[in-house]
Amino acid sequence: MAKLRVTLVQQPLVWAEPGANRERFAALLTPLAGSTDLVVLPETFTTGFSMEVERLGEPAGGPTGVWLKDLAQELDAAITGSVITADGGRYYNRLLWAEPGGTPLRHDKRHLFRMGREHQHFTPGTSAWSVPWRGVGICPLVCYDLRFPVFSRRRAGLDYEVLLYVANWPAPRALAWRTLLRARAIENQAYVVGVNRVGHDGHGIAHAGDSAAIDYLGSPLAELGGEPALVTIELDSARLHAFREKFPAHLDADRFTLEL
Repeated sequence: MAKLRVTLVQQPLVWAEPGANRERFAALLTPLAGSTDLVVLPETFTTGFSMEVERLGEPAGGPTGVWLKDLAQELDAAITGSVITADGGRYYNRLLWAEPGGTPLRHDKRHLFRMGREHQHFTPGTSAWSVPWRGVGICPLVCYDLRFPVFSRRRAGLDYEVLLYVANWPAPRALAWRTLLRARAIENQAYVVGVNRVGHDGHGIAHAGDSAAIDYLGSPLAELGGEPALVTIELDSARLHAFREKFPAHLDADRFTLEL
């Protein structure tokens, strides 16, 4: 069993300027070297939630992937967030997971936000996965994926300790964000980490932040409110497994096959 230090990075984003965002995040994160195990950035953290995919889409393995890999090495920590990515003639809202010395893994956002026309510009992902990191299993997902509990569960037997959601979740639906983070934690008997941006995007849409870390009982370990913030919390997998053994509700979960 392990303890994992997780840093939630809740910040405004510079609209459609990847270089400016990378530079700003590098300045914020470099002082964390050696003091965290996992850094979580928002969804589309280099551009904001833009549908200008032809202009902003980076090639797979492009500059942000290289930047993440180098920063992970510098921090001695995993780092994750999503990036507008061009791959094989299609565009993806692609979460990248970079570990020190490793090739970045990826999760393409499965549920595309049709109310923002995301489904007209991006291709949905076809799978989800969990990754072991420093003794803790983590399932990384993207924003609108949060609304779909079957996709977060995926199977009756859980293969993770932490559900992680990166987001550009608008302020008018902040109550849904806060409520669903707690619901995913309780129903999956897992820690949940949700990182949202703050500030207005290039369309004038406000984002209220409310990034949070929630424990397996639905209780907050950290709530970041509506201002820019950078907070590191510790997740204890031994306490989680002790609770699952004491209250094994997951053993009574319905079995199902998820069709993608």
